[in-house]
Amino acid sequence: MPQTYDGPVERVVVLALDGVYPFELGIPQRVFGSAEGRYEVLTCTVDGQPVRSDSDFSITVEHGPEVLRTADTVVIPPFAVSNIVAGLPDAVAEALKAIGPGTRIVSICTGAFVLAAAGMLAGRRATTHWCLAGLFRQMYPDVDLDADVLFVDEDNLLTSAGAASGVDVCLHLVRKDHGSELANRVARTCVVPPWREGGQAQYIEQPVPGPTATSTAATRHWALERLGEPLTLAGLADHARMSLRTFARRFSDEVGMSPGRWLIQQRVERARQLLESSDLPVDQIAGEVGFATGTSLRQHLHAAIGVSPQAYRRTFHASRRP
Repeated sequence: MPQTYDGPVERVVVLALDGVYPFELGIPQRVFGSAEGRYEVLTCTVDGQPVRSDSDFSITVEHGPEVLRTADTVVIPPFAVSNIVAGLPDAVAEALKAIGPGTRIVSICTGAFVLAAAGMLAGRRATTHWCLAGLFRQMYPDVDLDADVLFVDEDNLLTSAGAASGVDVCLHLVRKDHGSELANRVARTCVVPPWREGGQAQYIEQPVPGPTATSTAATRHWALERLGEPLTLAGLADHARMSLRTFARRFSDEVGMSPGRWLIQQRVERARQLLESSDLPVDQIAGEVGFATGTSLRQHLHAAIGVSPQAYRRTFHASRRP
C-alpha cells in the first residue's frame, strides 16, 4: 500500500476555454488526482462562468481566473478548432496575465495555439496535433513546431499533441516531480501505459492489426520479463511464431517503432527505476537491464533524457525525495 504523503502539495489549475474538449479537460484531474495526494487540481474559466464544451453540454466550474495566481502548474486543454483565432480574445489574454512568473504551463492539442498567440512559444520548440501543423506554422512561423512527437518539454513550457498525449505529458510531469515508481502506480490506477517517450511518433499508419492478424503483445510481455537477457529480433520473432519480416512489420504497426528501439526504451526505463529505488552500482544495473556495459547504459540514458546515471540518481533517488 502507498505511504501517506505529508510533503508539499503542488496546485494544478486547469483553464477551460470556450469549446473545451471534455475528455482532455478531465485528464489533469485523472492523472494528478491519482498521485496519492501530491497535487491539488482546480478548474477555472476566464470569468468563473460556465463554459460551452465542443459537445452538446456546458460545464460549470467552481473558480474564476483568480486561482491562476496561486498555480504552480497551469494546464490549457484543447478547444474546438473553429474557435482558433489569430489573436487572443481579451478575456483570455487578461486571464493569462494572472499566471505568475516561473509557473509551469502545459498545453494539450489546440491549447498550443493559445500559448503561441500569447507570445510564449516564440523561438521555442513546441508541438500540437499533427493535423493542425500546417495551420499552426502559417499562423506562428516564429515557433519551432515539431508535429511528429507526443510532447515537448521546454523547461517550464510543455506542449503536447492530441487526446492521449495529454495523459503522457501529465505522467511525464509526475515522473519528473516524484520519480518513476509513483508515475507507474498512477499509470496502473488509470490503466494506461506507464511511459511513452515524448519523441515517439504521434500516429502510425496501421495502429491496429487486422482481425485475423496475430498480435505481438504476448511477446512484448515475455520480453519485459527478460530484459537482462540477450534478446534478438530472431528470438522475439521465434517466440511470436512469425517470420522476421512479418514480426518486424507487425511490431512497428502496433507499437510505432522498431523492436530494437522499443527494447532500448524499456531497458532505459527499467534502469531509471533501479537508479531511483536501489543503490546498485551503475555497471550492475546495466547488466540487470540488458546493456552490455555501464558505458552503454550511460550513452543510452544520456540520449534519452540528457543526464548521466549519477546525476539522475542524485536527483531522483527515493531517499532524496519528500
